[in-house]
Amino acid sequence: MTIESDLEANTDEFIESADEDVAKGRYNSAVTSYFKAIATICDLKIYEWRRVLPKNHSERFSFLKEGFYEIYKIIGPLFKKYIKTYNLRLGKEEAITFKKNVEEIKKRFEKKT
Repeated sequence: MTIESDLEANTDEFIESADEDVAKGRYNSAVTSYFKAIATICDLKIYEWRRVLPKNHSERFSFLKEGFYEIYKIIGPLFKKYIKTYNLRLGKEEAITFKKNVEEIKKRFEKKT
């Protein structure tokens, strides 16, 4: 296995898990998994670009701001919503918004390659 294939497999697993959580009404878990999918998609593109994996969210945001600014602008607000899951309950609407953003970020990265 390569780093790239691991990140792709993780992304698929997070999306599958999130979809299952939405179907079962576990929206906080869904948001968390969708955000993890977004993070791994970003990490894959950062790795392809810089051959390094971000160590934390701050480093991920720094790389995105430098190399993928349009994606950086999308995930900043999503991160603020995602961290609300630590303490608050989010609903189906938020989970669906995260799912749509996973798809949008994947499309935007595909256009860049």
